[in-house]
Amino acid sequence: MKPTRQARSAMLLVVGALLWGVALAAQAVGSGYVGAYTFLACRSWLACLFLAFVLAVRRLTRRAGDRAAGAARPRRRGALAGGALCGVFLFAASAAQQMAVGEVSTAKAGFLTALYIVMVPLAGLFTRRPGWRIWLCVAASAAGLYLLCLAGQDTLRLSAGEWQLLLCALLFTVQILLVGRYGPRADGVALNFCQFFTMAVLSTAFMFAFEQPFWEQISGAAGAILYCGVLASGVGYTLQIVGQRGLDPAVASLAMCLESVFGALSGWLLLGQSLTGTELAGCALMFAGIVGATAAGRAPSRAAGTAGRT
Repeated sequence: MKPTRQARSAMLLVVGALLWGVALAAQAVGSGYVGAYTFLACRSWLACLFLAFVLAVRRLTRRAGDRAAGAARPRRRGALAGGALCGVFLFAASAAQQMAVGEVSTAKAGFLTALYIVMVPLAGLFTRRPGWRIWLCVAASAAGLYLLCLAGQDTLRLSAGEWQLLLCALLFTVQILLVGRYGPRADGVALNFCQFFTMAVLSTAFMFAFEQPFWEQISGAAGAILYCGVLASGVGYTLQIVGQRGLDPAVASLAMCLESVFGALSGWLLLGQSLTGTELAGCALMFAGIVGATAAGRAPSRAAGTAGRT
């Protein structure tokens, strides 16, 4: 792979990370108008529309190609089955994150969510023993978590929103492992469409079961929903799929780790949020652990590339 093409692919992933990071600020704004399930339902259906458009364009452009119909069907079936299962965990993780963003700063939300990059290699405990570098990354992330969330408090207790974000990271870990299993068997865009469709159906069901959405509330959050549905979910995932092709997995995950940094910057620039020196030190330690886990765990980092973060 030529260096110029590799640099271009890495830049696509950096742009995707930027879109996901800014989405945390948009999610925080949207949480002030609508409930978590309503927000997820709206953004998921928008993402489905965008991805359906992408699939339709691809189908038209490939109509003159030499792909056999017999080879295409298994990939579609793989996308349907794998996407549905991935979508269940994507929904659960996204719901936990959306419930927390209204209570926790975007910086904390970004860095706590990004802990999935440390958890993915740790999940290898069930198949292989992680190296000492992974344990150093876990220790750095734990120290950073303390500085970010607990230092200076009277009690060593995480808030409800912080617990939800840790649960979000754990759920994303499962989703990442599932995508790593089903991703190679299915078309990437089709897999993303199926998991967003599953997420949209579940979000809509939970919305009508637990919330009472009104059009006035949805219209108030329209800008945030539009950004998260089209740019963060649709465009961000498409850039991710294109950018990862042929790119070294460690480089890919390192580029996408910048989501947490962009999340902190978006909260500061767009929402006027700020961090203390201690909290900034915690962010730095957690980011070091995330980057270190990426470099030390090359095999799971490839799966991390297709995770739904925001």
